[in-house]
Amino acid sequence: MDRGKAEAVIEAVLFTMGESVEVSRLAEVIGEDIKTTKEIVSSMMEKWEQSDRGIAIIELENAYQMCTKGEMYEYLIKIAKTPKKYVLTDALLETLSIIAYKQPITRLEVEKVRGVNSDHAVNRLVEFGLVAEVGRLDAPGRPLLFGTTEEFLRSFGVSSLDELPTLDAEQIDSFRHQAESEIDLKVEI
Repeated sequence: MDRGKAEAVIEAVLFTMGESVEVSRLAEVIGEDIKTTKEIVSSMMEKWEQSDRGIAIIELENAYQMCTKGEMYEYLIKIAKTPKKYVLTDALLETLSIIAYKQPITRLEVEKVRGVNSDHAVNRLVEFGLVAEVGRLDAPGRPLLFGTTEEFLRSFGVSSLDELPTLDAEQIDSFRHQAESEIDLKVEI
């Protein structure tokens, strides 16, 4: 294998593995002896150090690892602190609250409460990492059960589901009257 190809293979292996790889394994992959492999990696390390690259190869007890250069951390922190961008529509919030308060719950049970198909809403919440499959109901068809995730707790600033607000009887009665009014209004139209 020519030197350029060997460097490309080493770079690909170190990038993909994400952790240290023993020099003997790298040597085996590129078909060279350990001494030659160390020379190739050393050359790569020098080239990368001299160029304006954000990554470096470090040596760790007869192993090498690709990592971010220390001077790049301040930029990584800016990205890491950027909140995930997702929009929770009213339908998603409604579905999420039903799952949060009634979990574990099936998609069909969510739909019964909402009165509309909730496939899209549940799928989006799973996509956002706010809801996850937590098992299957022991019933015909074994439907999936959904519940909230740690990401849900983080996003809403609560450490457990016990911290979710509860409704008192007066609030429940008020909501019931509002719902009945809306139903009566739809019937008149």
